[in-house]
Amino acid sequence: MWKEFKKKYAPYLLYLIAKFIYVTNKKIYHHPKDDKEPFVLCMWHGDLLSQIFNYHHFRKGWVIKALISENRDGEMIAKIASLFNCGAIRGSSSNGASKVLIRAIKELKIGNDVAITPDGPRGPRYSIADGVVIISQKSGKKIRCFNALPSKYWQFKSWDKFVLPKPFGKINFYISEPFSVEDMELETAKSFIKEKMMQHSLI
Repeated sequence: MWKEFKKKYAPYLLYLIAKFIYVTNKKIYHHPKDDKEPFVLCMWHGDLLSQIFNYHHFRKGWVIKALISENRDGEMIAKIASLFNCGAIRGSSSNGASKVLIRAIKELKIGNDVAITPDGPRGPRYSIADGVVIISQKSGKKIRCFNALPSKYWQFKSWDKFVLPKPFGKINFYISEPFSVEDMELETAKSFIKEKMMQHSLI
């Protein structure tokens, strides 16, 4: 019975909780100017809940698709994302990864934004997988790093130390200037992205 409840109703409950948290917090946005170009949104797995609000405040009326795994957690994340008007590119990093990357590149080339958690879906926390570099280089689109720093929060004991802001606090939302990794070697690009991502990350 619990599994059936979780599958059917948990996404809607989490959606309402997220909306309540967002409404009751003071929001401070550290956003650069929007150049109206499609980009690769790079966010940590443990910080992904806040970034849908960050994104929609930055861009209104744009289409965004998030790379989401095909496991059970991914199913729930995809449903929650859809409630926030965020599409999904479903796939596995270990099986058919190339198809997922191709779909992401196509979305960028037709003018949509693509979101990816470079340390997901299994970690380790704050690692950078190859996918974000490949997508950016093959599509020719730049990367923007998204972060959120709440003044009060719960932190779960999961591998990603998932962060859930508490109500009635303050959240600082950060978006980096767009940057390119076009001419970088893979490992150099990954190190550069991590350096950018860690500027506003919880330790």
